[in-house]
This record gives sequence, structure tokens and C-alpha cells, in this order.
Amino acid sequence: MVFSDLFFIFAFLPAFIICYILAYYIDRKWFSTEMTGCTKARNLVLVLFSLLFYAWGEPVYVFLMLGSVFINYLVGIAISRQTDRRKTALVIGLICNILILGIFKYAGFFAQTLNDVGIPVSIPHISLPIGISFYTFQAISYIIDVYRRQAPVQHRFVDLLLYISMFPQLIAGPIVRYDIVAKQINDRSVTMEDIVEGSFRFLIGLGKKVILANMLSEISGQFLDGDFNNLTTAGAWVGIVAYTLQIFFDFSGYSDMAIGLGRCLGFHFAENFTHPYCCKTITEFWRRWHMSLGSFFRDYVYIPMGGNRKHQSLNILVVWFLTGMWHGASWNFILWGLYFGFIVTVEKFTLLKVKDYIPSLFLHVYSMFLVIVGWGIFYFDNMNTMGRFFGIFFGGAAQFSDFTVESALLNNFWLWIVALLFCMPVYDSVKNLAIRVIPQNTFVGNSIALCTRLSLSIVLLFISVALLVGATNNAFIYTRF
Repeated sequence: MVFSDLFFIFAFLPAFIICYILAYYIDRKWFSTEMTGCTKARNLVLVLFSLLFYAWGEPVYVFLMLGSVFINYLVGIAISRQTDRRKTALVIGLICNILILGIFKYAGFFAQTLNDVGIPVSIPHISLPIGISFYTFQAISYIIDVYRRQAPVQHRFVDLLLYISMFPQLIAGPIVRYDIVAKQINDRSVTMEDIVEGSFRFLIGLGKKVILANMLSEISGQFLDGDFNNLTTAGAWVGIVAYTLQIFFDFSGYSDMAIGLGRCLGFHFAENFTHPYCCKTITEFWRRWHMSLGSFFRDYVYIPMGGNRKHQSLNILVVWFLTGMWHGASWNFILWGLYFGFIVTVEKFTLLKVKDYIPSLFLHVYSMFLVIVGWGIFYFDNMNTMGRFFGIFFGGAAQFSDFTVESALLNNFWLWIVALLFCMPVYDSVKNLAIRVIPQNTFVGNSIALCTRLSLSIVLLFISVALLVGATNNAFIYTRF
């Protein structure tokens, strides 16, 4: 099940809201005397619906997730109780998490690699559990934060299960750090502002996915899928630029929906994107793109390895190798990670020292060119196909352009314009302008803001639902990681 699905919007979500509201009143009536803001009934409802959400696509792997949570629950308890063997308990927990991820995500890849170099081994055919990379990293976050005493141990299994399995961010992030939401699990409140802002954020994400990403996917697929016999150089550029926009709106749209749903429930997830295509360096791009993954590797890998203090270049390359591996068990992801790791390393000792003296336009063109090339590496998991694509991309086609390219540009003219505009901080600019023009904290100002937001919400929901009717290919790109 995915957020951009009519069943989720009109069946699953309403059923969850009804049960969650009933649980809220149960918490107030039965448990309010135990602690302020008690959330026992709400947490139970959220856990049950999260398990149902995950089991909808692959019920068998619910037991894998439950097993993973149980192991980390025991490890957390052991870390909190031990004084002289805390590190041993942590190491055991890390090994278990890495083994689970390794077996289900990388066993087939490693076996195939051994066969390719002449070592015959049987290749296991294991289906990849949806979202396993996300919830495994959250489990690792939990045991490390407990070990560092940055967050309290979770003594109730159901509450730890809630943290790891919470359906708003379960299958495609953002990666929620335990120390950020630990207090909110057992003591949270929701205001009307949270519900309004969260709902609006959810609809913005829905619009990004359905109105922009899905339509851009048709253009990218038209040029990037196939045998390339008739692909022109301009077609290669149009296809990969469409994919560059598609993956941004697809992934940031999911993050918006997750953050919006979380806020409606009283959870405040960290932002995952801040206009990454406005970057002037690749280093800046990765400070703006998938920030939850970047902060995870920074705090749990890069800094413990020595960070900027020692072996900096090696630390960067290790982090980027792991970043590539995290995205998938394929050589193109490893190449993609090392590609960006090399660029970030070179920038640290060259461009970042002189960028203030270089025109912003030049820096932006430089960054976006490298980002687009990076998405080309990311897209093709077959190295021969990738090589053929880049040969055409860099001018190796029989002709530069054709009618197909012209049609893709002209017939989707407004899609291109809207997509490019919304890569920039348009919403922030409009919001700041409204603050200056419309009287704030007045009846008139509040009425205008409410009517505007309500109108936009209705338009986004109506257009998204209209496009979803009859749609077939609607999966989020990052659910496969």
C-alpha cells in the first residue's frame, strides 16, 4: 500500500482516523490520571494500523520486522542494564541488524559477484522486503542513542515497535532518529494548527507525486527505457532531465506526506529536503537532499571514524561507498556513491575554498550538470546499457534531435515550467510575501489565509484523485530501498 493510492486515501486513512480519535478519548478517560498526555490507546491503534499497512503488500515480511524489533528491544534493555558489557551488547545488536540487511538485500548480489569472478556458488533468490533499509537504520539509531545515553531505553515493546513500524515513514522515510521522537512516543499533544498544517503538507506531497512525478515518469520512461536504437542526444538529455525532476518530486513528495501525517499525530519529523536543485556545489546539494540519510551517516559513521580530524578523505569515501550500497545491491549504486564521494572530496580541498569568487550562475550550472550525470548512473543497473546511454548523452548519436523530442517538450510545456518552478523556493517566497501584504493575527488576515489554504487543498486533492483514477504504475521510487 502506498500513500498515493485511492484505497489508502478513501478507505485506510478514514478508518485509521476514526479509530485513532476513539483511542484519544479512551486515553483521556481511562489513562489520563496515570501521566500527562498518556498515549497508550493511540499507540496501540497506530501500531495495529502500521502492521496492517505493511502487511498489505507482503504479509510474510511483517514477521521479519517484528523479529528485528524484538532483537533490538532486548539489546536496548541489555545496554541499559549492563555497566561493563554495554559495548558488547551494542556490537551484538549492530551485527544482528547488519546481518538481517545483508541477507535479505545483498546475499544475491554477493553470490552473483562471486560467480562473475569464477567462484561458483548458488545464488539465493530472496525478495527484498519493502523499506528494510529504512527500518533497519532506525533500529540502529535506537540502540546507538541508548548506548550513548542520548535517549532513554524503551521498556515497552509495543512502543519500540511503534517507533520502527510507524506507517507514515515506514517504507520510504525520512529516517527518523530515535532521540528526536523518543519523548513524543509516550507524551504528545496535537493542536488544531498541527492538523491544518499537517493535512496541507500531506496534500502538497500528494500533488508532487501524482501531478508532477507520475507525469514526468512517462517522459523519462519514453527516452530511458528501451534499446536506444532511435535515441538522439537531445532525447537522452530530455529523458534524464525528466528523471532528475521526477525523482525529486517523487521522493520529496513522499517525505512531505510522511511529515504531514506525522504532524497530524503529534510527531515532528525532521525535514528531508530543502530545495536541493538550488545548490551551487555538490557538497551543498547533499546537505539539501535526503538529509535524514546524510545526518545518519555523519553521526553514526563519519564522526566515529574520525570525521574531519583524521583520514578525512578516506572517511568521506567510506561514507559514500556505504551510501551507494544502502541504495541497492547493484554495481551502479556503488559507482554512483563513489562518484559523488570523489566529487565531494575534491570540492573540499579546491572549490569550497574559492567558490565565493566564482559567479553563482557558473556554480549552479556546474552542480546541476554533475547531478544530472549522477542520476544517469543511478538509473541504469546494467553497466552496458549505462555505457551506451552516456555515449549518446555526450553526442554519440546518429542525429542530435527528432520529432519525438520536440513533442515531449512542446506537448508538456506547462509541466516542464511548473516542475522547474517548484524546484525553487516558490512556496516560501509566496508565504513571505503574504506575511508582508496580509495583516497577520487579525480576523481578515486569518480568513484570507484559511480560504487560500482550503482552496489549494481542494484543488490538489481533486486533481490528484482525477489522475489516480485508472492509474496503474504508482509506486514510489524509494520504496524499493
